[in-house]
Amino acid sequence: MSEKKKESVLAGFKAFLMRGNVVDLAVAVVIGAAFTNIVNSIVKGIISPLVGAIGTKNLDVYTSCLKAPCGVDAKGEPTGVNIMWGSVLNATLSFLITAAVVYFLMVLPMAKYLARVEARRKAREGVQETMVITELEVLKDIRDVLIAQRSGNGESAPAASAPRAQGARDAF
Repeated sequence: MSEKKKESVLAGFKAFLMRGNVVDLAVAVVIGAAFTNIVNSIVKGIISPLVGAIGTKNLDVYTSCLKAPCGVDAKGEPTGVNIMWGSVLNATLSFLITAAVVYFLMVLPMAKYLARVEARRKAREGVQETMVITELEVLKDIRDVLIAQRSGNGESAPAASAPRAQGARDAF
């Protein structure tokens, strides 16, 4: 492989990695993995005991038997057809808690921050626009005063500055 092609492949790979969405995705995966342990702890330490006040602390034991006899035989293998809806409920609660934590602790504050930044940017643009308009008005006033002075005195401006004054007048 030639040296030039090798550099272009590496440069392309670097450009791919440095794109914003790839970096954002990598951050999301890392943060998601970190939140998994927290959420599992909340489900096992808080949610499951609250549900356990009604039934059992372990949601995985909630099942429904479709075909009897449901249970475990002497060899340790399951018998019958068992629907384990408790583990589905446990996974659903884990997902909802994860989504709530991500939304309330990350998405919502970031959206508020970005809205404030955008409002500040728009306010700065408004001030800058006002300054540009005011500056333009001042320059027009200066032009008008200069034109009035020339025509009022009857004196003509020096030949060197006459084209500049005409050009300045046309610019506005």
